[in-house]
Amino acid sequence: MKIRTDYTCPLEIVHDIIKGKWKTIIIFQMRAGAVTLSQLEKSIAGISQKMLLEQLKELRHFGLVAKENAPGYPLHVDYYLTKRGRQILKAIEIMQDVGIDYMVEHHLTAVLDQKGICYPR
Repeated sequence: MKIRTDYTCPLEIVHDIIKGKWKTIIIFQMRAGAVTLSQLEKSIAGISQKMLLEQLKELRHFGLVAKENAPGYPLHVDYYLTKRGRQILKAIEIMQDVGIDYMVEHHLTAVLDQKGICYPR
């Protein structure tokens, strides 16, 4: 997690916080509420547990995600979006819509169909 110290605008900060392949996907997968690590692993194709934990740690560091340990045994940990995380989720949902539009325009809807993502026909 490399963060600069000099910024010329707030968008540079947000870019540094969410850059990378996985963070926006992780945030999007948390849109319905708290999730466990195993739920995230199952919902994000291609991410390793090590990478997921690393990305969650960074998202927690920047205040987008929090975690809650349930008391007792077996250990149960839930991850959820903070207020800041829910704010950035709004932008990510717009990005998802733009991606869907692009895929429809370029006849790439097989992936959308496979994942059960609704789109205008």
